Amino acid sequence: MESLKGKQVLITGATGGIGAATAKLLSASGAKLFLTSRNAARLEELAAGLGLTDLHYCPADLTKPADIDQLKQRYFSVYPQLDILINAAGVGIISPLETLSNEAFLNTLHSNLYAPFLLMKSFLPAMKEVKRGLVINIPGVLGKVPMAGAAAYSASKYGLTGMMQSIREELKRTEIRITNVFLGGVDSAFWDNIELRVQREKMIRPEEAARSIWFLCQQPASGVVSELVLQPFNHQAI
Repeated sequence: MESLKGKQVLITGATGGIGAATAKLLSASGAKLFLTSRNAARLEELAAGLGLTDLHYCPADLTKPADIDQLKQRYFSVYPQLDILINAAGVGIISPLETLSNEAFLNTLHSNLYAPFLLMKSFLPAMKEVKRGLVINIPGVLGKVPMAGAAAYSASKYGLTGMMQSIREELKRTEIRITNVFLGGVDSAFWDNIELRVQREKMIRPEEAARSIWFLCQQPASGVVSELVLQPFNHQAI
């Protein structure tokens, strides 16, 4: 396994349950972090807790090209290279088709598909220059197996899966690795406003999900974990 010590890592969605837990694990392993999320106050608090200065984080709405440009400028003013990009940002929605608004559908696509597209357009060239790097996206299990009420969410996550698989084909002559993480049933803020009977106490803890990402960041140079599926035995109420 590769060492994380000194690796330059950008984490999006850093203030979410999975993002924050991942940041803490990577920091403890000696990685050099740069954090971003839309919540400026929580971002500042997380950075301070990790001993990072205000040079090492940047609030951003990843659906806005201007914010992505600023993030890129801020990142490369601190670090010369990007070794690992972890995209833990996104929104969740479970809603039957008849109650799913046009606005909610488009917002889901913008946050879960368009934003990763903008990230790749902005940060992949730096990896391509040196022909190495690692990109970890989290489509979630609904980017692999559909569920009733997940038309918007699955559309965005299936799109993310397909986009990353296609980009992987463009990178075959490089050592840039792309890993899709299909997490199912993580006890996170995703479920706070969703009316679906589930047993959150049986779900995967954000810290456990983060540990899988931490593990993937140490993939051996001789290979790649193209995808990882991690889900609880069962969390839906009977």
